[in-house]
Amino acid sequence: MSDFQYDVTIIGSGPGGYVAAIRCAQLGMKTALIEKYNTLGGTCLNVGCIPSKALLDSTEHVHKAKTEFSEHGIGVGDVNIDFKQMIKRKSEVVQQTCDGVSFLMKKNKVDVHTGVGSFKDAHTISVKPAKGKAQEITTDKVIIATGSKPASLPFIEIDKKRVITSTEALSLEKLPKSMVIIGGGIIGVEMGSVYGRLGVEVTIIEYMDRLIPSMDADLGKEMKKVMSKIGVNILLKHKVKEVKTTTRSVTVKADDPKGEEQTFKAEYCLVAVGRKPYTAGLGLENVGIETNDKGQVPVNEALQTNVENIYAIGDVVRGAMLAHKAEEEGILVAEHLAGQKPHINYRLIPNVAYTWPEAAGVGFTEEELKEEGRTYKVGKFPFKASGRARASMDTDGFVKVLADKETDEILGMHMIGPRIADLIIEGVVAMEYRASAEDIARMSHPHPTYSEAVKEAVLAATEDRALHI
Repeated sequence: MSDFQYDVTIIGSGPGGYVAAIRCAQLGMKTALIEKYNTLGGTCLNVGCIPSKALLDSTEHVHKAKTEFSEHGIGVGDVNIDFKQMIKRKSEVVQQTCDGVSFLMKKNKVDVHTGVGSFKDAHTISVKPAKGKAQEITTDKVIIATGSKPASLPFIEIDKKRVITSTEALSLEKLPKSMVIIGGGIIGVEMGSVYGRLGVEVTIIEYMDRLIPSMDADLGKEMKKVMSKIGVNILLKHKVKEVKTTTRSVTVKADDPKGEEQTFKAEYCLVAVGRKPYTAGLGLENVGIETNDKGQVPVNEALQTNVENIYAIGDVVRGAMLAHKAEEEGILVAEHLAGQKPHINYRLIPNVAYTWPEAAGVGFTEEELKEEGRTYKVGKFPFKASGRARASMDTDGFVKVLADKETDEILGMHMIGPRIADLIIEGVVAMEYRASAEDIARMSHPHPTYSEAVKEAVLAATEDRALHI
């Protein structure tokens, strides 16, 4: 008979945590899930992926109604924006999704404990609810899945009133007239798209020389073009040095590429300079786990910490802070605990920006291949040459394929255009099975679809034989 109440306990109910709980339960483990908030789903479902996509879709409808419907022969007159209804719908989508996770916990017989989970020792966890006394549970294994929180700059005070993070930006009570966004990464461009399409005067200030700097450089260049078309003011190679607030506005000062000071004033300043691991209150010191200089929990290839029975996944460990990466890690740990031999190819975890057009990439970027000195060839196909894209008036962007010059193996696929978030999986599957550009070129792609752009790009990479350009 086991000395523990649970075989495994997961702390944190984001995509990594709740998926780990489901997989552990599927594999026959008695499983507990600890979440400090009253709703499950973590940052992604509550104040991240899901609500931002709901607003991105709503605002894209607004943009098309204003700029494209008349071309389709649809007259809608003046387009009115009910921002409160937009936020209300977003909240309803979040509630439905979080309720779905609660249902999955019940279905899989996972015990949910609400409160802050903290280690007393390696096998004992205290769960302290917002009100009332803490309870203790004992467990054989533990998976830390506490996620991340928005990062800032040392001199910026986030007051959540005028200087805000993406969390507050997703729940503003009133549509502002102006907003400065510090950071042109994925969060910055997504929030810039939301508010830019609603007519807000948006300025994005980015320290690097391009937007979405974690992705292939060509995607960043194209992203700047398409965001500028919706009126977003984009300033690259600018270093923010001061942010000051009043009761009604915020002033941001930054040095431009020449070192000259520029001043920007807006109703809100959204700080979107990334996220940092969240381990506060875990009591790691009680079990002898120390975080590294980035605040991450160090783990081995099995995602096991220096304490044998404790594992960590998702945003609290090394690697990209992506929900689907956390999910794969949750599954990996569950299957490892069950004695299986799971594996994750981190190079093939796709990165996506849900602007419109969407952008995504997987595998090596062109910059990485150059840095490694690898010989490669490039195939590129623009959506303006796609019949399907012309039909839907989505002609911005392209598909770019990188293949080994000698073997023709696909090394990277990067794209920006319509429905790219769904289309990138073709690159993932191709590279997972080490397909060549020729392999994909020989496959029949349905016509007319956006996927034909992938075929054309791989044709362009193989002896420059694209058909429709």
